[in-house]
Amino acid sequence: MAATLRIQSDWSRALSRDEGEAWLSCRSPGKATLYGSVTRRGLSSDGVPDIVASEGFVVREVTKKSILISCPHENVSTKFLAPYTSFCRIHQKSITCLDISSGGGLGVSTSTDGTMKIWQAANGEIRRLLEGHVYDVNCCRFFPSGLVVLSGGMDAQLKIWSAEDASCVVTFKGHKGGILDTAIVDRGRNVLSCSRDGTARLWDCGKSACLGVIADCSSPVNGIAVGTADSSLNLGSPEKPPSEREVGTEGKILLLAREDKKLQGVGLQSRQPVFLFIGSDAFNCCTFLSSTYILAGTQDGNIYQLDVRNTNAPIQVIRRSGAPVLSLLPYRDGFITSQGN
Repeated sequence: MAATLRIQSDWSRALSRDEGEAWLSCRSPGKATLYGSVTRRGLSSDGVPDIVASEGFVVREVTKKSILISCPHENVSTKFLAPYTSFCRIHQKSITCLDISSGGGLGVSTSTDGTMKIWQAANGEIRRLLEGHVYDVNCCRFFPSGLVVLSGGMDAQLKIWSAEDASCVVTFKGHKGGILDTAIVDRGRNVLSCSRDGTARLWDCGKSACLGVIADCSSPVNGIAVGTADSSLNLGSPEKPPSEREVGTEGKILLLAREDKKLQGVGLQSRQPVFLFIGSDAFNCCTFLSSTYILAGTQDGNIYQLDVRNTNAPIQVIRRSGAPVLSLLPYRDGFITSQGN
């Protein structure tokens, strides 16, 4: 596995002033971590920061918005990018979840300050305050239309909101514990939720009703993802004909990231188990890379890549640090991950 080069602080802020400093580290599996720093000594004549690195590191290129640093000893280079823009006034405390509308115009986010807000993605201007959950709101996401928001909270309630007037148009009740994640099936006539109560449920938005318990685990379900299954995968058959209110569930597989170290695949329409993989620690999140390949992240810092057709052994296990893997998002030919460090 390749070495990883990190800046251990908010470097863009640290280096925005004269004599600012940010810490560096270069970690290669099986070797001692190399530590160093980068220091700003002022500005060049064209306004670009004059930045130098400590012994063992080399600053290759500097612009007003990026720094290219290498560690020759490990033959690794990384370009660090400053934020394009920062919105500091939307929430007062840590952000726990966010999403951007399909058109890119609006953002929605939840925070440990107890609020959920809709804001302009271009400038961070707050448009709506979504109030109605009791206790913390754990997750939020836009429907494909970009005009409606789905949220789940520690009050065990799943809610649908209008992004236009902040009204709560639907509240789903049925879970016995806090809702930890949600998913939307196709265009959104059906939605999914998972909970600390160990269940994953399918809901009918039009009738405001639960269409069924997709899985009932013996452990909290921390994250879910729904995707189209590979055609060669046997998803099983439902024990009884599905409700006519189920839309888009055929041929879909639901991933469950469980607290008891298990990653489970279930046929969405059949409710039948497809696979069960045991990892190194509690699974926090999961996602689809394609109809064949999936990713899942654990509390102890492992990211598992699996082939849903054969989950006996992972394709690879990626480990950059021991920090919890909190979220995963497919991006181009790879993926983006956030960790608790």
